[in-house]
Amino acid sequence: MMRLLRRLLIGKPLHNQEMAHEKLSKLKALAIFSSDALSSVAYGPEQIMIILAASQVMAYGYLWPVALAILVLLFIVTISYVQVGKANPGGGGSYSVAIHNLGEFPALTAAAALFADYTLTVAVSVSAGTAALMSAFPELLPYEVPIDLIILFGILMLINLRGIRESSTTFVFPTYCFVFGIFALLLAGFYQALTQQAPVIPAESLSKQWDWTISFLILRAFANGCSSMTGVEAISNGVPMFKAPAPRNATITTMWMSGILGFMFIGISFLIMHFHILPQDGVTALSQVAEDIFGRNWLYYYIQFTTMGVLYLAANTSFNGLPPLLSILARDGYMPRYLGARGERLNFSNGIILLSVVAGILIVAFNGNTEHLISLYAIGVFISFTIAQTGMVVHWKREGGHYWLPRAGINAIGAVVTGIVVLIIGITKFFYGAWIVLIFIPLMITMFKKIRKHYDDMADQLHLPMEELNPAIAAKIFPGKNIVIVPIASPTSVVAHTLKYAKSISEEVIALHIATDEETGQKIQEKWHNWNPGVQLITLYSPYRLVIQPLIDYVSELAEKKGPNDYITVLIPEFETRKWWHRLLHNQTGWILRTLLILKENVIVTTIPFHLTK
Repeated sequence: MMRLLRRLLIGKPLHNQEMAHEKLSKLKALAIFSSDALSSVAYGPEQIMIILAASQVMAYGYLWPVALAILVLLFIVTISYVQVGKANPGGGGSYSVAIHNLGEFPALTAAAALFADYTLTVAVSVSAGTAALMSAFPELLPYEVPIDLIILFGILMLINLRGIRESSTTFVFPTYCFVFGIFALLLAGFYQALTQQAPVIPAESLSKQWDWTISFLILRAFANGCSSMTGVEAISNGVPMFKAPAPRNATITTMWMSGILGFMFIGISFLIMHFHILPQDGVTALSQVAEDIFGRNWLYYYIQFTTMGVLYLAANTSFNGLPPLLSILARDGYMPRYLGARGERLNFSNGIILLSVVAGILIVAFNGNTEHLISLYAIGVFISFTIAQTGMVVHWKREGGHYWLPRAGINAIGAVVTGIVVLIIGITKFFYGAWIVLIFIPLMITMFKKIRKHYDDMADQLHLPMEELNPAIAAKIFPGKNIVIVPIASPTSVVAHTLKYAKSISEEVIALHIATDEETGQKIQEKWHNWNPGVQLITLYSPYRLVIQPLIDYVSELAEKKGPNDYITVLIPEFETRKWWHRLLHNQTGWILRTLLILKENVIVTTIPFHLTK
């Protein structure tokens, strides 16, 4: 029953050969990777206005200079990240740039900053989408957080667990509907502004005065408006998900995204000033603009519903950006290994689930309040921007060539500008929530290093020394026939320890390896041949990346063929970690396998523990 429900919700497993079909075209990738950046126009210009209009001094007129400054920043970051994507076709964005050019600490800082940014992106996007719904239907306000969680777990997580191809197909239509709606809104607004008798920008929208207090407000408004920049880095993290030639397609998509984002951002900022929009409880600035232009007709509701939809889908940028990054961190030993394994649908399903859980915790902790969540927002992504651009300067210098100096110059400008933005956001938002992120990042770095140390310690203890080669172990013959199966992942000390016991209870010992691809299977066969423990190795290929089911099927087939007085014994090599939290860094394959096999008749299941000492 559970298996049927799983297939119904997630779909059938995909073969490894279907990976090529999961690659994204530029039009689909634009919807998948750009929904976060594009949707930010629904709250980015509004966040500038809220800060400038809510004070008791005349500061509204600074909205336009702040918006132009963010537009220039967008141009600089876009040019810089085009180079990041080209230089790192394997994905990983700022983390990959830093680990290859700056070293471990900057790389882990970038990874921690991106983790914070991506999880906040999901929480902010879902909360902002519900806020757009609340603007149109205020009676739903008491159910805001439950609606957030239903959208997060019941729609976004499930669709992403179904795979890249299905999520891209599902999300393309709403994203382009939103872009079409905003373009229609801007064109209608521009037409009204230029043809009406009233001033294009009224005097009250231009009013401003200057003192040092207002300068702080301007910087804070700039920091809030920089939330529109989040998501620009997502394409560089997901270059391998593009169809070939991936780097070129990623570059073109980045340029498309930034062009559309820049036009919509500056256009909505202009309309906010034209209509002199002011903060209203329970009503977004975009909702007020749409009502002023269209009234409460079907076009207004079209804007609200498409905005709600794309804000929800903006979270999907994180679902396509963070899991691949976590897989790279897992490969390098800084995150649990199981985050690096592709699931049945060729996606990084464990990373998708982790992202959903953390975002859900944030939504509940901040009661789905977009403004409070945005206070934590943007600093993480600008830290990663700065690290990425600094790393690219080193990259171009190392690579050399005729054009390394202008390329390095572009990234150096980007590093300086985004570094200044980090300082501005950190100072102006410190007491509004930025301190949480600034504490979170060192904690994440500490966690990364502890995880890596655990894996390094484990590798030292599981290393198979030369004296263990060709172990001369006398087999003890029991009355009757006992077929012993030892599931293995790779020749290690724990496997050698288990084989010694296996040979002591039977002459017929089979080592069984489940390979998820042919390359891995051949490597294990070669290692086994070089070790030559005197035990047959059987390799089963599982192109759908299932590990437990093929093993159970093999045991079942063997059970059908054995004699009536024969037994089958499955010895599961398992290491016992010294600290409780180390257990969270490993999958529970052994425990699941033991639970499933113990139900079979005439199959003896035993765990052979190997105790780690550090």
